[in-house]
Amino acid sequence: MRAKGEDVTQSAMDHQAMLAALDWQIELGAVDALAETPVDRTALPERAPRVDDWLRRGGDSAAQAQGQPADRRMGQPPETAPADAPLPEVDPVTEARAAAAAAATLEGLRDALDAYPHCGLRQGARSLVFSDGRPEARVMILGEAPGADEDRAGRPFVGRAGRMLDLMLDAIGLRRDTPDARHAVYITNVLPWRPPQNRDPTPEEIAMMKPFVERHIALADPELVLLMGNIACQAMLGRRGITRLRGTWLEVAGRPALPMFHPSFLLRNAAMKTHAWADLLEVKARLR
Repeated sequence: MRAKGEDVTQSAMDHQAMLAALDWQIELGAVDALAETPVDRTALPERAPRVDDWLRRGGDSAAQAQGQPADRRMGQPPETAPADAPLPEVDPVTEARAAAAAAATLEGLRDALDAYPHCGLRQGARSLVFSDGRPEARVMILGEAPGADEDRAGRPFVGRAGRMLDLMLDAIGLRRDTPDARHAVYITNVLPWRPPQNRDPTPEEIAMMKPFVERHIALADPELVLLMGNIACQAMLGRRGITRLRGTWLEVAGRPALPMFHPSFLLRNAAMKTHAWADLLEVKARLR
């Protein structure tokens, strides 16, 4: 609340100053929030008693000595939930396989991803980035993971890397926004959520998402799959080293697959565009 007699103009100026400070932090690259709301750690309560502290004090007998039921001290009856009872083990990859296999449509697969609780990346991402383009397309492009631009837009391959990809595709007569399925592409990523600070996905994150990617390919049913970058190759081929892998037709999910340089890599290494052009000509020849 505003103090009595406070100048409203001064309050508005303070608001504008705070917005300017926020813009300045964003320009410096501070774009990842660690929590939805700020935390005043000086106002946090003291540490709550832990279960192991309670056990060291004597467990049930300590509670009963103070005239309090043991189940109220622990929050639940010991006979139904003993403190040392092991938690049920959950295998995220097994659950991912089951969820992906149950999806009968692309929309159902998106819903399954949205409901999948075991990938921590979802907690720090703004959007679930599922796909772009036409699902009926002959060519499916598999990228790595959303970046900041993709996370904001909710679509894969936007920003500078997306514009580079569109130029590459246009050079061989393909577009993501054309109604003609023969000249369209369908685009997705290995990970649907942005990793913090655009770090590489961990092997555990890739393993969780691979069943969804395989089901995505099966439901879209493309003729060709283009693996853009090392992470896509690691996920689908179990191999890295895009410089060695690019230009060689392999197989993914029973379909011809061509590893290619990621557009963001080409933006940093212009000399490699010659190799990218050769790979695009391979794709064009394969589609005839």
